Formats: sequence, C-alpha cells, structure tokens
Amino acid sequence: MSDEILPIGTQLSRLAAEDPDAPAVSCDGRTLTRGELDSVTNRLARAYAELGVGPGDYVTIALPNSIEWVQACVAVWKLGAIPQPLSARLPDAEFAALLDLRPRALLVGRADPRGLVPSVDGDFTGSPELSDAPLPEAVSPVWKSMASGGSTGRPKLIEAGGEGRIPAELIALGMGNLPTDTHLVPVPLSHNTGMTSATLALLTGQHLVLMRRFDPETFLRLIGAHRVNYLATVPTIMQRLLPVYRADPDSYDLSSLRRLWHLAAPCPPNIKEAWIELLGPDAVWELYGGTELQALTFISGTEWLSHRGSVGRVVAGEMKVLDDDGNECPPGVVGEIYMRPRPGSAPTYRYVGSTAKTRDGWDSLGDLGWFDEEGYLYLADRRVDMFTVGGRNVYPAEIENALAEHPAVRSCLVVGVPHEDLGQVPHALVHHEGDLDEAAVQGFVAERLADYKVPRTVEFVDTPLRDDAGKARRTAVRDEVIARRRAQARR
Repeated sequence: MSDEILPIGTQLSRLAAEDPDAPAVSCDGRTLTRGELDSVTNRLARAYAELGVGPGDYVTIALPNSIEWVQACVAVWKLGAIPQPLSARLPDAEFAALLDLRPRALLVGRADPRGLVPSVDGDFTGSPELSDAPLPEAVSPVWKSMASGGSTGRPKLIEAGGEGRIPAELIALGMGNLPTDTHLVPVPLSHNTGMTSATLALLTGQHLVLMRRFDPETFLRLIGAHRVNYLATVPTIMQRLLPVYRADPDSYDLSSLRRLWHLAAPCPPNIKEAWIELLGPDAVWELYGGTELQALTFISGTEWLSHRGSVGRVVAGEMKVLDDDGNECPPGVVGEIYMRPRPGSAPTYRYVGSTAKTRDGWDSLGDLGWFDEEGYLYLADRRVDMFTVGGRNVYPAEIENALAEHPAVRSCLVVGVPHEDLGQVPHALVHHEGDLDEAAVQGFVAERLADYKVPRTVEFVDTPLRDDAGKARRTAVRDEVIARRRAQARR
C-alpha cells in the first residue's frame, strides 16, 4: 500500500485531534467521543505493553459487542499487535482449538481453558498512573485475524493479507457511506462483517453505534433515535425484523436509512423483496465474497429486481465456475465457484490452520453457483451442504428459501439424512410461531418445489437456528439429527 496511508492507530489519533468532541462509538446508552477514545486507548495500550504485548503479537478479544471491545482493539493496533476476535460464547473445546493455532500474548475477556496465556477482564484498564499521552507510531503486520471453519468442524484463522494501513476512505466510497454517517453494527464484532464495518466507521470518522446483542425492537428504535444512515447486516436479522416492524410500523422511523448492505449468507428472495419495498431499491445492496476477499460481487436492489436471486456481478478480483473436472461451466450450469485477486495484486489473506481448496492459483470457499449470460452470479449452496436424493442434487438453501416464505416460519434449516431407498432425503428443522404442523410444512413446500425436495420429516424447535451473524452449524446439526434418529431406531 502507499506510504501515504497511515497506520490505524495514527489515523484514529488524527481524527481525535481534528474534532475531539465528535461521537466515536455508542453502546447501551453510553457514548465515547473521539478524544476520549484516543486517551483511554493510549493508556490501555501501555497497560497491555506492561503485560508483555508487543508488535506482531496476537491478542484475542473475547467480549460481546461493547465500547470495551472497541477500546481493546484500538489499544492492540496502537502497539502494532494483531487483534484476534473470538465469540465470548464459544464452548471451551472450540475456543481452545482456535487458541492452539497461533501463540497469543494476551486474552481479553476470557481465561484460557488450557491455562497457558495470561488474561484480563473486559473492563481492565491497568494502573491509573499510566500516561494517556500519544504513543510512538506502530504498524500491525496484519490488521485483523478472523476465526472461521466452525461450520465444517475444521477451525482456522484468516489473517488479513495487508498490514495495518487501511485505505478506509476509498473503501467507504465504494460501499456508499459518508464521513458524516451514523453507522449501526447489529452483528457480532467477532465476525468479519461486524469487525470490518466497525473499523471502517471508526477510521472514516463516522459515529459507530453498537448493539451488544441483537434484539428486533431495539434495532428499530436505534435507527430512529440515532438517525442511522448506514448498516451492514445478515439475512437472519432482516427476517427477524420484519414481523416486529409490520406489527406496529408507526412506532419506528427508518427514513434516515440510506444504505443497507446484507452479506455473509444467502438471503431468501421474499425477505429481500420485502426490504426493497420498505426502503426502496436504491437503499438495499448485497455483497458476496469470503473473509479472504479474493474477489467480490455487488448488486443493488434495482439490479436485483431484474435479476431476482442473483448476488451480482464481479466488482473486485476474478471469479469463475468450474465443473468437477476443472472445466469452466457455461452460463446457467451449476458448478463450484473459484476466485482469486487480479493478477499482480497483493495477497488478500493468509490461512492459519486448514486451507482452501485450490486449482491453479484459484481458491474455492466451497460455494456452488452459476453465471447467467449477462455475468450475474447466482448461488446454489455450499458443496459440503449439498446432498443427493435418488441421484438428484438437492441444495438445502433452495428448500430453506421456500420455507422462509411461510408467514409463521421464523428460521429454518434443512439437512440430508440417510434413507434406505433414496440414499438421503431432506429433513427440516423449523423455528416458528403460531400453529404449524409437519403436514402443513410439507404441503407448503410441495406447492413450490419438486416432490423429491419436500422434507420427509420436520422437526420443530424452540430457538432460532442461526446466530446473530446469520451462521448455522449445519454439519453439527446434521450429525445430531442423525444420531437422534439412530438412537430412536434402536429402541
């Protein structure tokens, strides 16, 4: 990157010097100004340094969305160290497996279940005698390291390919947000969508508003209370919001919202269409690409209305769809999606742990899809999630999209389970409200999809099937369903 791009810590300190009283971050009714954030993170960085944190060190942040999370992350950047966020709610075994992948200098918010790495609580500030004066400039060799792989049972870390000098203004321009925006982050900061959104907001001088934990009514009220202009979210949250808004639309003011991005998971078409009707097609945008950022697609709401179901055209890097033999698929034919940065550009990531599937320098994230004649990309599903029914490919996302159209369905998940005759058949897990039984679910899907895609069995659950970042542990769910069915068969 250009030498003119300053390290993250330096960028934040300059913004604080320009307007120390401007709001930097708000959460749970508390606001920290730019000046306050700069001062407290200078002190906190010195406290971390006293505990042994130095340039290039990993610091794991295992906190819920909060001002404390932001303070910890900024302090790490100011030392030239690497923030590595993990969910505060991970089971000990998964938490430890991720810690095993790379040495850490410090854990913030949670103790090491292995007893190896020192830790501090989220409200740790160090000695009050520490100075809050500016620190020497430092550059993190990697500006973030995100955890991934939980859905497949193969944990890995994905280190951002570039050092801690981010061209935030250029990225923000491409995403359509302005320095004067109020930017809401409703998804966990431990996920790439949340951390990247929060970082861009801080580095471009926007007012960052965090939700500690997603709640539909709180989300809708925050937009009106803070006059939120911009947010990036996931389809699960979009789906959970609709019934709350529709129940009392006069109680919520969404008129300030100029740009809503959704990403990280396929969006059921009926959910997307509802938000386009609510906010207007120019406000609703979709991004497709992995944490690795080899390549990206964008699509506006206006484009989507004429290319329903597409995730857009390639706007960065390169993508192609290949069959099992490595041949490029013609338009309309489903294959595995491969991507890479444009030749000659710097690497966008580095894996620690398991690696991506590659073909001649092209990476696959495991997604299946196809291009149309105009170059618009459509997703089918993830290869690991696809299953066959009597030799015919079935993509769970297609069945889930059909189920999501039912007004009583709040979330759903479809997995393939063993069948003596057909090999596998669909099994649906449904979180709903009101009256709904198995026959009603099957009849609803049968009106929309071929008979072999209709769930043979339906299981009703009491809790949402995806987390606040829209992620579902499909492999683990499938294993649990199969184990239960086998146990029942033995009785």
